[in-house]
Amino acid sequence: MTLTEFTPIELSRYDRQMLIHQVGRAGQERLKQARIVIAGAGGLGSPIAMYLAAAGVGKLSLIDCDTVETGNLNRQLLHWQKDIGRPKSQSALDKLVRMNPDIRVEVSSTQIDADNASKLVAGYNAVVDALDNLNTRYILNQAAIACGIPFFHGAVSGFEGRAMSILPGKSACLRCLHKGPVPEAVTPVIGVTPGIIGSIQATEVIKFLIGRGELLTNRMIHYDGLAMVFREFRIQRNPDCDHCGHLH
Repeated sequence: MTLTEFTPIELSRYDRQMLIHQVGRAGQERLKQARIVIAGAGGLGSPIAMYLAAAGVGKLSLIDCDTVETGNLNRQLLHWQKDIGRPKSQSALDKLVRMNPDIRVEVSSTQIDADNASKLVAGYNAVVDALDNLNTRYILNQAAIACGIPFFHGAVSGFEGRAMSILPGKSACLRCLHKGPVPEAVTPVIGVTPGIIGSIQATEVIKFLIGRGELLTNRMIHYDGLAMVFREFRIQRNPDCDHCGHLH
């Protein structure tokens, strides 16, 4: 007997994806029971949240402390002209609950820092990195590892982007990849790039939740939109990593 009940509307909404044999009814139940944190409601956060909401992930928690600006509108599809000046979290909430009223959406305008990161992600099934600065990504990476929660990383610049998935204690983490000082600069970006990378991140989350496919662990996908090429790079776990090196 199933543990999850679906309304007739839900069964109709998710019919096409439940026809995929790797998803089916059991996979859809796992999606409905899932709780996901998305850190960032901007260029990456928009497609991630939209596709996870459309897929029927049961609870989404969006965290973003910024307000909508005109310069966001070329890529941040959750936000429209009328939203300028509003908190991104509230703007995103409005769209997502209208997109799929059968899921739960919670939002927070909190600034993620070393003091609150673990509390913000504790109890969730996955954390998705839709941020735009490496320092905060490090904080979130460390919090996810400390809580034993899978972490799905994505980043973009111009026509290029990358994505990788992190399973604490089993694969290389974001800190294994980066060393040295973190430069601060405004990142150039065209909207299609976070659309592609965010879609990859959402795909990875769905695969993880339904327990199917091969995740981007210990490897990174690099997307070059100008050449229209995807390249894969192998990432080795650093045994001396100050975030994950203590895990065995």
